[in-house]
Amino acid sequence: MNMLGHLVDYGIIGLLVVLSIVAIAVAIERYRFYKSTDVESYQTTQELESALTGRLHIVATIGSNAPYIGLLGTVLGIMQTFYSMGTGGTTNVNDIMAGLALALKATAAGLLVAIPSIVLYNLLHRRVNVLMLAKEAQNERQKL
Repeated sequence: MNMLGHLVDYGIIGLLVVLSIVAIAVAIERYRFYKSTDVESYQTTQELESALTGRLHIVATIGSNAPYIGLLGTVLGIMQTFYSMGTGGTTNVNDIMAGLALALKATAAGLLVAIPSIVLYNLLHRRVNVLMLAKEAQNERQKL
């Protein structure tokens, strides 16, 4: 059952670190793409929208699922704490509280990944909206 402790420490926390790196990398790539995007070079708004929203879903998916991954780590850590209490016959409050506190670190890590990811998604989505409005304004000018 000690394997659960390693799973939480290395598996869950490691996965959350990888997800945070992916979210930041995608956000940087999208930001650079938006900065260099010329809305006039796209024939239709659908073509522009498709180009602008590419890979944006990755940041949103990471932001919305990271808390659940952290919660899974917390549940596994709590399971390990109660299992060690049951098999060891220990009721030492200090050991129990230390085990539970360590289990909660996975939830904290999940939130530390989710909150910036959601903020990045919202910022990027706002930029998509601005660029789409610019394309629509260009289309209106061409109609006149």
